[in-house]
Amino acid sequence: MWSRVVEIMLACWLAISPLIFHGAAPPAALWFEHLTAALLVMTFASLSYWPPMRHAHLASVLCGGWLVLHYYLTSSGEGTPIAQNAILTGLMILMFAIIPNRASRPPTAWSRLNEQITGDA
Repeated sequence: MWSRVVEIMLACWLAISPLIFHGAAPPAALWFEHLTAALLVMTFASLSYWPPMRHAHLASVLCGGWLVLHYYLTSSGEGTPIAQNAILTGLMILMFAIIPNRASRPPTAWSRLNEQITGDA
């Protein structure tokens, strides 16, 4: 579940990035967009720790995709630092959101085979 931790860290970065790239008083709309996306990603990543909601992290794909498309279409080819940051963060959220929760564990069939070979129960 290390990828959920990375998603939460990316959401924290997304929440504070308007202050870093725009200065002390970012526009309210920019702040609202980033904070909303960050809270949604944090919520989905946290919910996936609960077994009945283990696939909730896949909803982060929508948030990441929205960030990428919104800033790609509205940046008008300028490539401002805030747009570049939002696009890159959105792409990273997309990348980590599709990693399964069991990514760091061996496949179940391998674990069963290992138990049979070693005699561990």
